[in-house]
Amino acid sequence: MTFNRDLIHEIIFEADTKAGKFFDVCLIWAILASVIVATLETVPSLAKEFKSLFYILEWAFTILFTFEYIVRILAVKKPSKYIFSFFGMIDLLSILPTYLSILLPGTQSLIVIRSIRLLRVFRVLKLARHLGEARVLVTAL
Repeated sequence: MTFNRDLIHEIIFEADTKAGKFFDVCLIWAILASVIVATLETVPSLAKEFKSLFYILEWAFTILFTFEYIVRILAVKKPSKYIFSFFGMIDLLSILPTYLSILLPGTQSLIVIRSIRLLRVFRVLKLARHLGEARVLVTAL
């Protein structure tokens, strides 16, 4: 199986195709589920009872979003342009806290940065013009 950059780019970055729309819908559900899990994890009674489940789910989401981030980099002609773009940085910042929690003990408090994943929904929905509202949302979270 070969990597067809143009096809992957069309699916990931264009929502006009059936495959692109399917990708976007799946991504929205994954983002929302990851934010819900992160939110539930802040409830002390739930965190205690479902600690293992939350840990597994967080790693599953992190691996999924890491894979998506890498594929996005591979799908563009100028990877550095994507990596250093606003949404490229959002994608990176949404996965870094989980990896940092392994390397640097005590960085679990950075996990709250996972709420940045919500900004990815705005990209998926092509609502970039509402970034002001997105900043308010992130501040509230």
